[in-house]
Amino acid sequence: MYIRHDWALPGVRALRDLPLLERVHRAQTVHREAVQENKVPLCSLLSIKTGGCPEDCAYCPQAARYHTGVEAQPLMETPDVLAAARSARDAGATRFCMGAAWREVKDGPQFDRVLEMVRGVRALRLEACCTLGMLTSGQARRLKEAGCTAYNHNLDTSRAAYSSIITTREYDDRLRTLQNVRDAGITICSGGIIGMGESVDDRCEMLRTLAAQDPHPESVPINMLVRVAGTPLAERPPVSTLEMVRMIATARLLMPRAMVRLSAGRMQMNAEAQLLCMMAGANSIFFGERLLTTGNPELAQDMALLAAAGIEALAPQA
Repeated sequence: MYIRHDWALPGVRALRDLPLLERVHRAQTVHREAVQENKVPLCSLLSIKTGGCPEDCAYCPQAARYHTGVEAQPLMETPDVLAAARSARDAGATRFCMGAAWREVKDGPQFDRVLEMVRGVRALRLEACCTLGMLTSGQARRLKEAGCTAYNHNLDTSRAAYSSIITTREYDDRLRTLQNVRDAGITICSGGIIGMGESVDDRCEMLRTLAAQDPHPESVPINMLVRVAGTPLAERPPVSTLEMVRMIATARLLMPRAMVRLSAGRMQMNAEAQLLCMMAGANSIFFGERLLTTGNPELAQDMALLAAAGIEALAPQA
């Protein structure tokens, strides 16, 4: 299998523009070569500090400047987080992700508490993933020392479209955090959101930027915009579920060994669309009733979906 990091936008666009069934076939072929087990790991995501964020991400109900009904809540206590992690493990999760609505990590008691949470999650024999905003190199090293296995920091969209979605940080800030995470030896979880008003070229450029990283991100979540009342993107027209299939197939072709995660937006997709995404190369899903502050299918629905397709959930470590 040939792994490339030198894709140009026209080449990515050519892959994306292949007839849908041809693209799915190619992606499935690559997927079967790279990921031979017919099993998917289940990930659970908990908001450990909700709302009150100073950023202006146009899609996010946790931004303090928008009136979305999300009430700001302080950082959770460690025992409560570990109880949620234990429940997620017992339900079948292999990775427990902790998200805090911060612009950036600040050294001090709250970050120390997050490090304690990471150590506790690892003691439960779960992978520990964090998404806490921007990180310095020193903070990334401290997370690694605590046992953090993955760090999520999405690019969201292309560099060209970024300023139309977020003005409170720069695109290079995101890339710098990803480099700090990589340098610390933590695996990278980074993807994007479709349906925010970006062009098809923007979607392709976002994937190209991820595929240019060496090594590729170990995890690439593909999200469909969840339109939340009170945010600037609340009235965006819904994106076609087939566009999710196109994005997942293109991500699989560009980054053959990545864990391509079918993430936000599954509530807007029927079972057949989700299965087509898995055929196109998605090999992980987030489960649980919520993704931070937005809805997600319930566990029973997800297990029925996987069973109907003959896909097994990857067993948690004992």
